[in-house]
Amino acid sequence: MVKIREAIVVEGRYDKNTLSQIVDAPIFETGGFQIHKDKAQLALLRQVAEKRGLIVFTDSDGAGFVIRNYLKGAIPSQYLKHAYIPDIYGKEKRKATPGKEGKLGVEGMTRDVILEALRRAGATFEEGCGMQSGGITKQDMMELGLSGGKDSSLLRKKLMQKLQLPEHMSSNALLQALNLLYTKEELTVLLEDGKEEQ
Repeated sequence: MVKIREAIVVEGRYDKNTLSQIVDAPIFETGGFQIHKDKAQLALLRQVAEKRGLIVFTDSDGAGFVIRNYLKGAIPSQYLKHAYIPDIYGKEKRKATPGKEGKLGVEGMTRDVILEALRRAGATFEEGCGMQSGGITKQDMMELGLSGGKDSSLLRKKLMQKLQLPEHMSSNALLQALNLLYTKEELTVLLEDGKEEQ
């Protein structure tokens, strides 16, 4: 498993699944063209990009470039890197027929092709990185009332609204986002500020 400092955004869950077997990095999905309508998801991608950088890793077909160009226009360029896969014709194993343009997507690429695309994009390869030491844990989430408690669901929802995060994030997705964006101390202050506003 290769550790990368930047977060990566891909089109869908199969792309994410392929990358998650090769790289240790936060990986987000656009849900295809859904990103055009999902303002909260775009806001999260902007925040992550500003904190640690974001690698756009879409397919090499027309749809992939539409999504890439949308993100390019929505997120300041100094926070973005672009990974490109080569045009390789064929079909992914899970599909009965090739895609519209007949090209393999990110999910159909080999480990070597993916790593080379990330190198060319300027990804920051790290050793021993991962979550920051002292990062927010599931135990912290419980202690702060964000999981396992009577009103934890409501508290998470209020926190996600305050932070402009997508409302349908699972507890695990919220934990990942919080670790990318805040320290435990910053999260505690945010929650205290929220209590004072009530």
